[in-house]
Amino acid sequence: MDGQPGHRRGPRRRRPGVALGRSSLDRPGRATALLLRRSPDVGPEGVENGPVGEFWYAAATTVGRAAMRALDVRLEVDGLEHVPTSGPVILAATHVSYLDALPLALAARRRGRTPRFMARHDVWHAPGIAGPMTRMRHIPVDRAAPAAAYLQARRLLRDGEMVGTFPEAGISYSFTVRPLMRGTAALARETGAVVVPAALWGIQRIYSVGRPEGGELGGREPGPDLTRGRRVDLRFGPPLTVGPGEDLDSWTTKLGVRLTEMLEDLQTAEHHRPRPGEYAPWYPAHLGGHAPTRAEAARWDNSPRSALPASWATVPEPS
Repeated sequence: MDGQPGHRRGPRRRRPGVALGRSSLDRPGRATALLLRRSPDVGPEGVENGPVGEFWYAAATTVGRAAMRALDVRLEVDGLEHVPTSGPVILAATHVSYLDALPLALAARRRGRTPRFMARHDVWHAPGIAGPMTRMRHIPVDRAAPAAAYLQARRLLRDGEMVGTFPEAGISYSFTVRPLMRGTAALARETGAVVVPAALWGIQRIYSVGRPEGGELGGREPGPDLTRGRRVDLRFGPPLTVGPGEDLDSWTTKLGVRLTEMLEDLQTAEHHRPRPGEYAPWYPAHLGGHAPTRAEAARWDNSPRSALPASWATVPEPS
């Protein structure tokens, strides 16, 4: 329009906001722009960072805490002293249920921290969810275009925030630590953030995945189980660091070993074991439960191709 070739024109003026990679569920490679209007509480990246965002976070955790109280859920937290009270921190947690972020957030808030979780972008597609999730500064991750999520997480860490990650990039159908993404290690190496490993168990009995085909559910995944009095265990491990020149594959393998040790330590606790003769689809097969084996789960886990294979999964499973 100004007579200049496109490559010589100055930068085009853009509306205030940020464009985040996003795909529809049926066409995962298609990107669309999400424009966020600025308010006095919206920072340069287009995310809430003031009283409005804090209001939404406090409201969400209050509702979550009330729901747990209504179900008489007993949350036991171990190793909370390993969560730093300041500075950039990455929580790297196992993923066994749809509700894992809630106990992690509740525990972190007790240390004065507000984790910003990296979550599947389709969560933002649910009615009434996109606004609160964005205002709480959570991070939508599009597997087909993950760069935007990485950059947003990096900005937050450089601002001294806490970012919550699920390196498995999805719930494990076998309730073992499945292949891990290298993004946690890459973020820690680039920003100097410490990585706090975390394992959860017991919460999968409230709302998690099931066998998508066959089994007692006739091919349908289970809905929430509102049985009262469940115990949920959350354990934090000592912080880990990634050196400037450290190999991402090697470090991620070490993380897989650490998460497996922490998770199985919780799984084998007496209060979490199935009763003798109990059908336990919520308990891993290699420990005597009836969840899918790792080989069976591989058909449903839909792990990204770029994930590091689970070489830490060396325990034999029933055939």
